[in-house]
Amino acid sequence: MRKLLTAACISLAFNAQAAEKPHNIIMVIADGMGPAFTTAYRYYNDDKSTPEVETTIFDKYYVGSASTYPAPVSGYVTDSAAGATALSAGIKSYNGAIAVDVNKKPVETVLERAKQYGMKTGAVVTSQVNHATPASYIAHNESRKNYNEIADSYIDERINYQVKFDVLFGGGWEYFIRDDRNLVKELEKQGVQYIDNYEQLDTLKADKKALGLFDNIGLPHALDDTNKYRLSTMTKTATNLLENDKGYFLLIEASQVDWAGHANDISAAMGEMEDLAKTMEYLESYVAQNPNTTVILTADHSTGGLTLAAKGEYKWAPEVLTKQTQSPMSIAVTLAEQSINAGLAENLFKMAIAEEELNALKVAKEALSSDKRALVNAVKKVFDNHTNTGWTSGGHTAIDVPVIAFGEHAALFSGHQDNTEIGKKVFKLLESEKVK
Repeated sequence: MRKLLTAACISLAFNAQAAEKPHNIIMVIADGMGPAFTTAYRYYNDDKSTPEVETTIFDKYYVGSASTYPAPVSGYVTDSAAGATALSAGIKSYNGAIAVDVNKKPVETVLERAKQYGMKTGAVVTSQVNHATPASYIAHNESRKNYNEIADSYIDERINYQVKFDVLFGGGWEYFIRDDRNLVKELEKQGVQYIDNYEQLDTLKADKKALGLFDNIGLPHALDDTNKYRLSTMTKTATNLLENDKGYFLLIEASQVDWAGHANDISAAMGEMEDLAKTMEYLESYVAQNPNTTVILTADHSTGGLTLAAKGEYKWAPEVLTKQTQSPMSIAVTLAEQSINAGLAENLFKMAIAEEELNALKVAKEALSSDKRALVNAVKKVFDNHTNTGWTSGGHTAIDVPVIAFGEHAALFSGHQDNTEIGKKVFKLLESEKVK
């Protein structure tokens, strides 16, 4: 009965507001962000001068959760491609599928529908722009691994004789500037603006399509980048460029929450969550000025099996993480290049390092010839030990993920839902614009 009532309420909401469709739809995917990541960020962000634990932007607009399982052929644990296809097209597919169904047939995405209706479209990511999540909105391919084919399709597959995006920001020189084909030059010949560093974002003109590629593959970790709030910065430019009288659809992906989870790297993870929080705070202010906008944030899956308290000890201590100015990978590079001593370690970790930890770092450095990740793993272990962080996996997990929404029609995404329902609801919002 409850489900019937909920469905009826949603139907009434769509019918009553068809003439007031959210002019702009902003879909934010924090790749790999299970509920432990938003909880960890709350404690990471806590003001220690007050007795309470302050809520975050994620808490403020939390509306529900979503299941993430893929098509039965892939079991219960999704990858980013199947997860993004569920969100972009509203269907279950197999792991590795880029906006194709289980029979490998292309399925329409919400970004394509928006472009078909004359809206502007864009994607802003911290991975390469042809990675699984953005590709599942812009392209169709039987395998997420076909990076060059996917990049080519961004130029070759069109709607109304136009490339599908008006704004595309992220990494990807390796795939767009190749010996066999230079996609950047092709796009420039078609009048698309191209930039390759953040400083050029302010030079882009709103009357032309824009491509910004800022690194060879994915962008650096937030902690290591020249702009630690690069997702927020790119998002601000994208929203400004996309504004028009027909509305727009914008995909934003905090791609590297997932990468930090795969690496079991709590320090890098909190750096990515901080960038995401700043992005959401900007979008909150944007919606205040543009109330005809819907913002939905969710994850395609959770990564790493993050645990806030390990080894049976009832504590989690993120204080040291807030002091970090570079990622564990960057710290490991410096340790590999210089003689490891207490002074160097304290300067890099921003805290005192115990003698046994120092010795473990030295042993790991000696093992680099046989294990290239030995030193960075030792660095991450220091952070895990000091914060009491635990991990159960280097891969994805099957748990439900948070759904956060604000702006017009945000209530439509409340409660528990399957990830495909999110995609279907976005399609309905787009259909309401067609009715209008």
